[in-house]
Amino acid sequence: MAGNTSSPGASVTSRVLALLGAFDEHHRALTLTELARRADVPVPTAHRLVAELVAGQALARVPSGEYVVGRRLWDVGLLAPVEAGLRRVAEPFLHDIHAATRATVHLAVRDGDEVLYLERMSGRASVPVVSQIGSTLPLHCTGVGKVLLAHAPSDVQAKVLRSPRRLTRYTITQPGLLQQQLQRVVRDGYATTTEEMTLGACSVAVPVWQRDEVVASIGVVVGSLKRDRSRMVAALQVAAQGIGRSLG
Repeated sequence: MAGNTSSPGASVTSRVLALLGAFDEHHRALTLTELARRADVPVPTAHRLVAELVAGQALARVPSGEYVVGRRLWDVGLLAPVEAGLRRVAEPFLHDIHAATRATVHLAVRDGDEVLYLERMSGRASVPVVSQIGSTLPLHCTGVGKVLLAHAPSDVQAKVLRSPRRLTRYTITQPGLLQQQLQRVVRDGYATTTEEMTLGACSVAVPVWQRDEVVASIGVVVGSLKRDRSRMVAALQVAAQGIGRSLG
């Protein structure tokens, strides 16, 4: 929740930023009253500013009457140098993986203690996928997330391992077991999940290295990894190497 922006000296910019900052993974849709409370902005002020944000497509109002983040914010965010360059470089490689596997393909980066999806190419198979471009999900129960968590700073790992949330009955929530998995990810060069995020969906992912730093992860989501895991890992690793080389 934002700091005190209701004081008379608070600028319009700070109040707008506070309203936008009221949204997070657990608050994706908010009423006007909730927005005002979480941003610490008077309701009349929030009403005026939110109306302007909706008119500018920074926010959108859904049929329930709640407000959600608008498409324009995501479009602007994609202009950030790292994300824009990464998506542009990765796109042809992701198309190659998609053509070879017919699976849903992801490109993701770490955003704090969450995984942020920069690109998603949908597959033909009827595998449930909850990710969307611009959405964030927990690091510990997604393939791309586990890769990024395995290579994250120790303080990020410690925060996630303190209280990993259970999303399905297969989600790994024991810190010791999860730590062992992360060590295997570093050792083996890839991560897998089996119905840990969504029932009926398995994933495999690899890191994208830029020199000596993991800057992203690419992965696929399929119904089962029993037969084609090695083939998918190999395809992903070839693509990840190509992306890394192209990034310089």
